[in-house]
Amino acid sequence: MSKVKYLVVALLLLLGLMLVACGGDTEKADPVVEEPAAAEEVEEPAAEEVEEPAEEAVEEPAEEPAAVEATEEPVADEAMGDKVQVRWFVGLGTGADPEQVEQEQALVDEFNATHDDIELVVEFVDNSQAPDQLKTQVAAGDPPDIVGPVGQSGVNDFDGLFLDLEPYLADYDWSDFDADSIDAYRMDEQGLLGIPFAVYPSMIFVNRDLFDEAGLDYPPQVYGEPYADGDAWTVEKYEELAMLLTVDANGNDATSPDFDPENIVQFGAHTQWTDPRGQLAALFGADNFIDADGNAVISDRWRDGLNWYYEGMHEKHFMPNSTYQGSDLLAAGNPFDSGNVAMAHVHLWYKCCLGNVPNWDMAVVPSYNDAGDVTVKLHADTFRIFDATEHPEEAVVVLNWLTGEAAGDFLQIYGGFPARNSLQEDFISSLDEQFPQGVNWQVAIDGLAYPDIPNHESNLPNYAKAYDRIGAFQTLYETEPALDLNAEIDTLISDLDVIFHE
Repeated sequence: MSKVKYLVVALLLLLGLMLVACGGDTEKADPVVEEPAAAEEVEEPAAEEVEEPAEEAVEEPAEEPAAVEATEEPVADEAMGDKVQVRWFVGLGTGADPEQVEQEQALVDEFNATHDDIELVVEFVDNSQAPDQLKTQVAAGDPPDIVGPVGQSGVNDFDGLFLDLEPYLADYDWSDFDADSIDAYRMDEQGLLGIPFAVYPSMIFVNRDLFDEAGLDYPPQVYGEPYADGDAWTVEKYEELAMLLTVDANGNDATSPDFDPENIVQFGAHTQWTDPRGQLAALFGADNFIDADGNAVISDRWRDGLNWYYEGMHEKHFMPNSTYQGSDLLAAGNPFDSGNVAMAHVHLWYKCCLGNVPNWDMAVVPSYNDAGDVTVKLHADTFRIFDATEHPEEAVVVLNWLTGEAAGDFLQIYGGFPARNSLQEDFISSLDEQFPQGVNWQVAIDGLAYPDIPNHESNLPNYAKAYDRIGAFQTLYETEPALDLNAEIDTLISDLDVIFHE
């Protein structure tokens, strides 16, 4: 990216901060995408240090956060001796919790002790303050060299500011990664922006006890295999099972004429902790609300998907609406862990949030068409280098260390699933100790071959405002049972088009 473009973006960020300070229209902190209701950070609930791919803003802490920022502002030219100083900004995603900082700093100290030419300096910033602090640094023309770990939504406010790594990785050995998932780190007109680090594919979490009670076979665990009765594993088959597994207080399932939708005690399916783009990518393929010319659009496939969700919540009742989702029946916002939901589509990080369903397992995502096409929406945390860095070669050395030699240690700190195949066996062994009921983790690994491109968290013009409008639409269709949904979809697209062109 040219320095001129960088300065333009920096000036825009500075103007935004000035407007906030003056009490003008306030841009919200990074929108909360797929944020668990009980979580501290997006997809990083307190039960386990799990990087929740950075949909990243969180609730204001009750007390002043312990880790806010480095005690001194690093000065890039004041390196030790002849060492080049590389600044690493931590907190836009996970990594700034006090119990993490000590472990991270110990690894950084090891790096510095073994490198004569680079001094790595870390700025730990509390997640709730990190977006604004980073915007301030960028606007002042003093961004760090490296930021991360962070997911896609966490960097949308900084879109276009990152270094294309392709020229620096010409001889890089990619053999330790799933070949299909590497493209998730390539952005149109921006190049390769990261090296795979922590990955969180999505899948269907299955409550085996509820299937056993209903006398139903579990969903398949291998992509391309049919259900036990020979039917193709499609969204239609998923719905069929969900209807049978949705039960009212009198024991009637959702296929019964006597079923009472006002007194449901068990639901068959739920797509948990995500926004509309995530819901649609989960079961209806990768797409977006914007076309190549920057205009707001919706494909027929995604329109059909929204109608499917709406009918599932308000007409067929196999999926909880907003009222049920927040009820005590469904653990006040953590539906699958209530024990009253048979299947939930969610990401691998959700293992952190399971304390009340001991006999759970995973199944593969159903296909969304007769051709058997599957999309596994992906959260992928990595580290990015700012294009404005004065030391790109040295920053790439640090990046290679973070995602290579030191990756196993950092992933233990963050609780992330390794993108490197060579690290997955040991990581799975540790998971088996934590979840002794027997989980088929291969489902997660196989899902990496089907990433959603474009990603459901990808940037949109006027991102914060667009995200809020999409969120308001989600609240509407999850709450109101008598909508003209297609008319509301048309209104959404019309509004987004205006927002995109503001």
